[in-house]
Amino acid sequence: LLIAVDQEGGSVKRIPWAPPTLSPPQMGRTYSRVARAQGASTGSALRGLGIDVDLAPVADVPSSTASFMYREGRTFSFSATRTALDANAFATGLESEGVAPAMKHFPGIGFATRNTDAYVVTITASRTALAPGLLPYRTAIADHIPMIMLSNATYPAYDARNAAGWSHLIGTTLLRRDLGFTGVTITDSLDGTANARGLWTRVLAVSAARAGTDMILTTGSEASTAGVYATLLRQAQEGLIPVSTLRASYDRILALKAGL
Repeated sequence: LLIAVDQEGGSVKRIPWAPPTLSPPQMGRTYSRVARAQGASTGSALRGLGIDVDLAPVADVPSSTASFMYREGRTFSFSATRTALDANAFATGLESEGVAPAMKHFPGIGFATRNTDAYVVTITASRTALAPGLLPYRTAIADHIPMIMLSNATYPAYDARNAAGWSHLIGTTLLRRDLGFTGVTITDSLDGTANARGLWTRVLAVSAARAGTDMILTTGSEASTAGVYATLLRQAQEGLIPVSTLRASYDRILALKAGL
């Protein structure tokens, strides 16, 4: 099984006593080798607990101090180049200890001033303005990053209707076709953003599956998660989620597990 946790460092450490001992901003003020060492120590601790996926590192590049990710102390640097170096170093460290990193939140939420888990966020920046935020992912894909988490924000520059987690144009056209990613995609948690949109979580889950997103992340109760699963299964049985799409996701997930 893939057992995942949010262990970024700083304000987001689900296992408080475990590494990383430095926050992303602290890592960003040192050298990439420090970020790699922090990733390795984190991977070692997580693997010892039977956890094989870290929903980290954050690769978002804040556009200003108004960025909610910056204010929460979750970003490495205002520099896309520095972020790319440190995020990928941390990811490499995790992988060296047998833990799969999941870089997030594609294609970047550095422009967001409100939390995408609690609010409906639309990032109106142009493709040109968004381009630097893709640099960490370009670097990660070249390094064969195994997982990428898609954001809950909407990007009219790429898709005016759907947020990244359930956008074929972002998750498949941009990420897979244009950037060459062949690994596993996962949504950010759908529960909070569904509530903010006045929707059932299962509605967004089905949209994500149809868009080709490989894994669906929900963080509600077991009962609500079971309901999401039942809906996905029924939609698949009725042919409303294409079998070819499901099989492609299945193959990518199996390849991820084999790599561990």
